[in-house]
Amino acid sequence: MTNETVPKVKADIVYEEEHPVLYDVDGQIAYLTLNRVKYHNSQNAQMLYALDDAFFKATGDDNVKVIVLRANGKHFSAGHDIGTPGRDFHQGRDDRRSMNYNHDNKPGAEKAYVREQEVYLEFCRRWRAVPKPTIAQVHKGCIAGGLMLAWVCDLIVASDDAFFQDPVVQMGFPGVEYFAHPFELNVRQAKEFLLLGERWSAERVLAAGMINKVVPRAELESAVKAWAEKIATQPRLAMALTKQACNQIEDLQGKRSGMDMVYGYHHFAHANNTIVKGDYIAGFDGKKMSKSNKAKES
Repeated sequence: MTNETVPKVKADIVYEEEHPVLYDVDGQIAYLTLNRVKYHNSQNAQMLYALDDAFFKATGDDNVKVIVLRANGKHFSAGHDIGTPGRDFHQGRDDRRSMNYNHDNKPGAEKAYVREQEVYLEFCRRWRAVPKPTIAQVHKGCIAGGLMLAWVCDLIVASDDAFFQDPVVQMGFPGVEYFAHPFELNVRQAKEFLLLGERWSAERVLAAGMINKVVPRAELESAVKAWAEKIATQPRLAMALTKQACNQIEDLQGKRSGMDMVYGYHHFAHANNTIVKGDYIAGFDGKKMSKSNKAKES
């Protein structure tokens, strides 16, 4: 699925997929499928705007009762795009979704602050607030920004070969922009997850309460479909109110305000990286992060 109003792409951006997110409906279930297979579903703006379109379409379809977020390829998501030909950090958009101005011609730390507020923080909040139940279907790697996509869903079902990791402390950041770590884990576990930056297995995050269920890889699709079909029998309004109730309790516990505060810390780190390292992500690219992350296993 693509946007109806797509901005003119700058000459140095090369999108390898016309459809970075696929949209399908099976009965009362909408499937949103990440489709940047070549780059392990790393998240550029092209993908995230297409994902937002897909969530919006599923929300507006009265025949859809449940939304499943899944992925093609080797991994669920390798996180934010920090080095593919389709990396479009500097690309402005005419179809912005939050009440903010374009970032592409802004100086200094303002550029990253505005851009990441739109495509990372506010998009995740929009998707968390979708009034229909959402299920993340996770296989293999769910890394850094990939966590954000899973965490906004109401339920997470993972295959037994899945692993979860947020290794960005090594880049100078206190975790990813959608800082839900102390809510997805207890505080002491969140500190370990971040400070060590290690890969946690599906079984370990299940025991920690981050996900709902682990199944053999071959049974992942059918297990998610079974849950989705069962949930789809529930009354629409009751499900929407249940989501709102649970999300509101989390926010009363400080989730939203704490996330706003940590977002500021995150961008202080961006600014410090620029001053100290000469680059806002501390000189890391996809290959360097991949090599480093493979060594971090628990």
